[in-house]
Amino acid sequence: QVQLVESGGGLVQPGGSLRLSCAASGRTFSDDFMGWFRQAPGKEREFVAAITGAGQFTHYADSVKGRFTISRDNAKNTVYLQMNSLKSEDMGVYYCARGSNWYARTTVYGYDYWGQGTQVTVSS
Repeated sequence: QVQLVESGGGLVQPGGSLRLSCAASGRTFSDDFMGWFRQAPGKEREFVAAITGAGQFTHYADSVKGRFTISRDNAKNTVYLQMNSLKSEDMGVYYCARGSNWYARTTVYGYDYWGQGTQVTVSS
């Protein structure tokens, strides 16, 4: 059983920054690619970023490319999402997930375990 716990969400002004963390437990963390998704009210959950097990490859949604950075520390079983230059459209609940199919990494079907989510609010 894999458990994922996100933290780091909160209220930030437009243009500000936040760093989300996702602590994983339950199996060898470095074996798995990880992803971040987000969901705004009334919208479907959308892909944000993914990172391979050793951290050598990353993939980003076009909407966050150049502003967000995904990283991981396998010694701490933690994956991070550094979010800079935040916009109102970045608001939502952010979820981390354990990957199961790299070729489906931009869809929810590419993941089999999910955290409970952390709220990000961007407002002045």
